[in-house]
Amino acid sequence: MINLSFQKHLKTTDGSFELSIDLDIPKGTFVTLYGPSGAGKTSFLRMLAGLLVPDKGSILVNDIPWYHTERKINISPQKRNIGYVFQDYALFPNMTVKENLKFAQRKGQTKDLIPELMEVMELSTLENRTPDTLSGGQKQRAALARALVQQPDILLLDEPLAALDAQISTKLQDYILQAHNNYGLTTILVSHDLGEIMKLTDTVVVMEQGRITKIGMPQEIFMNKKLSGKFQFTGTVLSIEQQDVIYIVTVLIYTTIIKVVADASEIKDLHNGDSVVVASKAFNPVIYKVSEGA
Repeated sequence: MINLSFQKHLKTTDGSFELSIDLDIPKGTFVTLYGPSGAGKTSFLRMLAGLLVPDKGSILVNDIPWYHTERKINISPQKRNIGYVFQDYALFPNMTVKENLKFAQRKGQTKDLIPELMEVMELSTLENRTPDTLSGGQKQRAALARALVQQPDILLLDEPLAALDAQISTKLQDYILQAHNNYGLTTILVSHDLGEIMKLTDTVVVMEQGRITKIGMPQEIFMNKKLSGKFQFTGTVLSIEQQDVIYIVTVLIYTTIIKVVADASEIKDLHNGDSVVVASKAFNPVIYKVSEGA
């Protein structure tokens, strides 16, 4: 369990505001911080990682204080069992992929995860390459592997896929979800991508001007409803065609195109390019729009 209760006065190009966080994150959950730029999401991650110091408050992880104003405790970033993946990769340019992973290993680690991670992240053929010879997707896989090689309890992801194209981003989402589940992580992601959030996240924390305004499942936050069914997939609307009294909605899900039969109520306010969830209901697929304003 992560118990967060802290405040920090932040200055931005648009002015200053007070970041005030009071949040409990159960072990093993996948949380997304969502909200406009400048809401304090990255500062939230940096304070949990120890890269930015709160003005006051406490950060407890499994009842162990990492930061506590009254008790004058502030554990260094190196002693916090956290893996951090940045949007700009932050790989060492003079090291190969394998050397980047070796450098990140903690002293005294009993298990060498490098061979396993190189295979899982499909980096084995790239191990002797330097970052300047890699594509964006390859760099991000290397950055994720480097964060995981430390065997962290908590994985922090600061918009790691924002600069990648849709196909590569979708593949990397699979790697992230696999790592979260396989290594028993508590993962905190900063993202603006609704499809990414719907696919990965257990809980969404909405932030505005340094305050938490909403907490809930992605379906509740973005669709005002809970979904049930044997399958749920996020996708993008490619086209909507009317055929008599029904509509055929063509949806791109990952790299697969499917067609969903919908009625007038389901396609209301639906347009090409919208993010949607295709879910099962009484063995028939139904389509729901994912909306930032929900």
